Amino acid sequence: MLSPSGGVLPASRRSGCLSMSRFTVHDLAAIIDARAASGGEASYTKKLLDKGAEHCAKKLGEEAVETVIAAIENDRNHLIAESADLVFHLLVLLKARGVKLEDVEAALAQRTSMSGLEEKAARKRD
Repeated sequence: MLSPSGGVLPASRRSGCLSMSRFTVHDLAAIIDARAASGGEASYTKKLLDKGAEHCAKKLGEEAVETVIAAIENDRNHLIAESADLVFHLLVLLKARGVKLEDVEAALAQRTSMSGLEEKAARKRD
């Protein structure tokens, strides 16, 4: 299903209820996938991906710094907005490198099977 702007409407928003509380990171990843496959020049996502993974990584770094600054400034709304940008740019970088969100989730699931300190110590041995 297409959104009014022509993009793919996330599954969680197709039921007629447009509540943003139901929008997930998986919905965003699906939108990024759809825009990556599109030929439209109006897509910011497509333009980022066309510039390559290195450019996407640089944008992610910029957004990370902006997120840190918002956190230090203790500005809740700014932190939320910058966090949204950070998640978007992370997903774009993952797409540029061919890494699926499910791969990241699997790594997180594996890490949560032990305490954070145990997990960190195990990584040092690898």
